[in-house]
Amino acid sequence: MHADEIEVDDGLVRSLLAEQAPGWAGLPLIRVPTWGTDHVIYRLGEHLSVRLPKIGWAAAQGEKEQRWLPVIAAQVSVEVPAPLFLGQPQGGYPYRWYVSPWLAGENPRPGDDLILLAGDLAAFVLDLQRLDVTGAPRPTGSDRGGPLADADTATREPAERLRGQTDVDALLAAWQAGVQAPGWDGPPRWVHGDLMDGNLLVRHGRLAAVIDWGSCKAGDPAIDLIAAWSLFDEASRAVFRQRLGFVDQPMWLRGRAWAVSAAVQALPYYRDTNPDIVARSWRVVNAVLADLR
Repeated sequence: MHADEIEVDDGLVRSLLAEQAPGWAGLPLIRVPTWGTDHVIYRLGEHLSVRLPKIGWAAAQGEKEQRWLPVIAAQVSVEVPAPLFLGQPQGGYPYRWYVSPWLAGENPRPGDDLILLAGDLAAFVLDLQRLDVTGAPRPTGSDRGGPLADADTATREPAERLRGQTDVDALLAAWQAGVQAPGWDGPPRWVHGDLMDGNLLVRHGRLAAVIDWGSCKAGDPAIDLIAAWSLFDEASRAVFRQRLGFVDQPMWLRGRAWAVSAAVQALPYYRDTNPDIVARSWRVVNAVLADLR
């Protein structure tokens, strides 16, 4: 998916485990097909997973998750995969890798009760926002969760590459409405930063776990509204907003703008390499355009 990504194979993972975590080295190892873009993931035995960054921007995720996920996991109502072991670079592999629990569940699928899921996800977001943010990482540059204006160029340039495929002017109008909306003037709050359906696990129709915390930080809570357009339909979107309780119109516009930004950046970049992300991104585009109409 990336020109400069690291190649990871079974032999490398076996070698890392044998040298640094020998107690787990004999467990069955199965590579997991994943919609994600920055890690190679293996299932290790029945209850564990191995996550190996394959691109530089994800190199520090293991350390970040090891520091913060135990704190978060103890205070939210769903399972969170706090790392159990953080490995070191070795044998030409340049990044820190990590072993985490394997959490059971499936991504939300057509036919799931989205109204029920909207209530569950709202409860999780509220739990997360009650956490103490002392020492938490903060947005920098054009990071999600910071001011939208800082991501203006990063949003508009890829959007222009979609002309002829969708209503780019309408999408940029939704983006601009978020940029122009009053910004968040409250204290920073913990956010997941990437609440797409691929990072949610459902069991028996209920939200059971939230994974992939590489974008977590303390910032503008509007970023965790992106699920409203990436996952929910009109009715469940309204339930999600109502159950959250704190979402005024400026925050709603900022959340929709972040959903647009993520989609228009992903579509040209992953067009030929990640059909799952492309499909999810088109779903956001279509939901936002329907919302505008």
